[in-house]
Amino acid sequence: MENKKLIRISTVPISLEKLLENQLSFMNDYFDVIAVSSEKERLESFGKENKVRIKYIELTRQITPIKDLIALWKMYWFLKREKPFIVHSHTPKAGTIGMLAAKLAGVPHRLHTVAGLPLLEVTGIKRKLLNFVEKITYWAATQVYPNSNGLKEIILAENFCKKEKLKVIGNGSSNGINTSFFDSSLFSSEEKNKLREQLKIQELDFVFIFVGRLVGDKGINELIEAFTQIELTSNNCKLILVGPFETELDPLQPTTLSLIDTNKNIICVGYQKDVRPFFAISNCLVFPSYREGFPNVVMQAGAMGLPSIVSDINGCNELIVENVNGIIIPPKNTKLLTHAMKSIIDNRYKTEQMALNSREMITSKFEQKLIWGSLKAEYDSLSK
Repeated sequence: MENKKLIRISTVPISLEKLLENQLSFMNDYFDVIAVSSEKERLESFGKENKVRIKYIELTRQITPIKDLIALWKMYWFLKREKPFIVHSHTPKAGTIGMLAAKLAGVPHRLHTVAGLPLLEVTGIKRKLLNFVEKITYWAATQVYPNSNGLKEIILAENFCKKEKLKVIGNGSSNGINTSFFDSSLFSSEEKNKLREQLKIQELDFVFIFVGRLVGDKGINELIEAFTQIELTSNNCKLILVGPFETELDPLQPTTLSLIDTNKNIICVGYQKDVRPFFAISNCLVFPSYREGFPNVVMQAGAMGLPSIVSDINGCNELIVENVNGIIIPPKNTKLLTHAMKSIIDNRYKTEQMALNSREMITSKFEQKLIWGSLKAEYDSLSK
């Protein structure tokens, strides 16, 4: 008997690579999986690496009405030909195009995962437009999966869809975390010392780390300002920034960019395919984001045995318990972020205790195979 066809859609392939890492390969053992996204060459590489079929359709992350209509038309005819049992979309634009096309094509099970709501940081007419588009996505879907309980409550509060359509898979997260891969014990003292030497970090330095896009709504402006305040009173501290700039979508303030460029204690290493070595030489994750779904970075840091300073936003406040495995602060608050970072440095015993708690809190609830199994069970239930 042939496996049922499962089509997974994301706006750009990096979402398939990072947010759903290895998940499509797992599902391919049980379904005939096709990955749909833009950026043809990168998508082709993803398909070969994960041994899944692919379909290139150009999707944009901005509001582009003509290109979006063309993408909708192409998606509709693709789904009409393939006749999948399930279409499951991720990211906002892929959700809107994918769910509408799937509904028009008569796909019986149209699933959309919500891993964050960028519209929450938008106001005015643009916000009204994005709200309308979000409602269309949820209307076209048969099931909507917020990847955190906090996000589910926001969706209900915004009246995007009825409660009956919403479900959080497992304990949250779109993909869980591979705790066998994210494990600090995999890195020897020699390896860590070599990386410290490359980055000009002394063994006794206290190292904060941020991993993610270096953009305004990740709280980078506040983080850089807080770190420069910390330096005035705390010697031997460093800040590693791991991730790409996005100057077109959400540029940082000029002052922030200047400090990143000139401060020798701020180490910007750009995008890294493997972030584990940088976690392995760090003492604390700082993640002052304005909005999230269910942040992989906080799970990764926890699995690597790091406490985290996070914003009091959905997802983050479901992963961190105050003073148990980290500290929770209000978003967009430089003063309290500075205070939290100073507290982490000054209270070493407490910080070490939080570090000891961090890995167990992730492995017990968010191990990757638990999440994959919960999602597969959800897919299987659609056949009943």
